Amino acid sequence: MLRGLLAAGYPVRALVRWPDSRLDGCETVVGDLRRAGDLVPALRGCRYVVHCAALYSFAPSDRRSIREINVAGTAGLAESARIAEVERLVVTSSSATVGPARNGRLPTEDDWAVADGRHSTYHRSKIDQERAALAGRVPVVIVLPTTPVGPGDWKPTPTGRLVLDFARGRVFAGPPDGGLNLVPVEDVARAHVLALERGRPGERYLIGGENLTLRQVWELLEDVTGKRAPRWRVPYAMAVAFGVADEIRCRLRPGSQPAVPLEGVRMSRERMHVDCAKAVRELGFRSGGAREALRRAVAWYRENGYVA
Repeated sequence: MLRGLLAAGYPVRALVRWPDSRLDGCETVVGDLRRAGDLVPALRGCRYVVHCAALYSFAPSDRRSIREINVAGTAGLAESARIAEVERLVVTSSSATVGPARNGRLPTEDDWAVADGRHSTYHRSKIDQERAALAGRVPVVIVLPTTPVGPGDWKPTPTGRLVLDFARGRVFAGPPDGGLNLVPVEDVARAHVLALERGRPGERYLIGGENLTLRQVWELLEDVTGKRAPRWRVPYAMAVAFGVADEIRCRLRPGSQPAVPLEGVRMSRERMHVDCAKAVRELGFRSGGAREALRRAVAWYRENGYVA
């Protein structure tokens, strides 16, 4: 995101969590979204705020923090932006907030997902985050990326973890019947600049690339990693059982990251495909290919020592 804003010519004041954080090309301020009121002085003098901070995790121990950061933090930031007289707020949400494809129909920005048990705590928080942002008193444009892939996912996110595990040969079963929309992370960054400059206040914009089945994603990963995907597919009931067992393990060992996230298993049969025509029409958004994005992600992991 920072690179996209700098490339578009914007001077950036970036929020970081730790005093020793260093970002090239911008000013940094230390803060925490859980104390968004403290950010008012740092926001003064900024015409725009691009809010892309979030806690993305499937770990049971993170669920309270996900709500505090993604929902309450966004509401607090919107109010702080109003006090600081910010002209526009761009908020990063998730395409999961429009729900999956149903009966061959791709969801659009007019759709809202039902916050039921099939959605993760993270994705439910994104639904509430959007509503909190729209309820604020500063003009807001909401960006809904699908599944970003590409270089630089150092943590990694759950999506990056899938790519990394595949590259390491640690995927032991074929994919379920669901699907994803993959979009290059660089295009997501550019889309935020477009939303800042061309987006209509109060509107949501789906930002995606290619609608793919999970089997097609596995085939692309085979191609870019040189690793053969397993042909055996775990029955859904067995996957749920593994997820429940892993959930119990993570609850007994706070701080553990799930290897088989139960929330992810429950969503794995959904076709998370979308229609991005609105962003193309109103923002002039265009996306590159999923294969090249995956190739850049794998190359970055190899260059940085994640994969031997």
